[in-house]
Amino acid sequence: MARSAGGDGLLFTTVRSPIGVLRLVGDERSLHGVTIDGQRWSTACDPLWRRAEQPFALASRQLEEYFAGDRTRFELPVRLAGTPFQVSVWRALGQIEFASTRSYGQVAASLGRPRAARAVGFANARNPLAIVLPCHRVVGADGRLVGYGGGLERKAWLLEHEASVLERAA
Repeated sequence: MARSAGGDGLLFTTVRSPIGVLRLVGDERSLHGVTIDGQRWSTACDPLWRRAEQPFALASRQLEEYFAGDRTRFELPVRLAGTPFQVSVWRALGQIEFASTRSYGQVAASLGRPRAARAVGFANARNPLAIVLPCHRVVGADGRLVGYGGGLERKAWLLEHEASVLERAA
């Protein structure tokens, strides 16, 4: 999760969703993180962060549209703080089509690193922007649901939600 020195200048809000409470963290210009209540690798709310609704109005609206089945892609200013490899993985997540899945190996190959499936898994697990950068669309090589910090039941719910949205649109 993005965090400036001492957490100063960061803002947060919470949004209710069908998979639990989401915490949005960022600044006046960009979204730094979206975590699901109870998610592994989630950063605790820093006491120096200030609660604010307005800077997150666009992100909140787009998340509500996603859960309502009216949005299939997020268009938000984001700030990704990680190693160059992590950032490349997180950007690749944003390229996975709505209601589609890719294996860790496929993501690694798309980055020109076909032997880096395990490293993709580690980066995927630390994705700071759950749902917005859809790490839930990454599955095991055999198509099984594996490795979701928010819990496999939430991963299954998100994938089923997306499939039902596509089904309704057809």
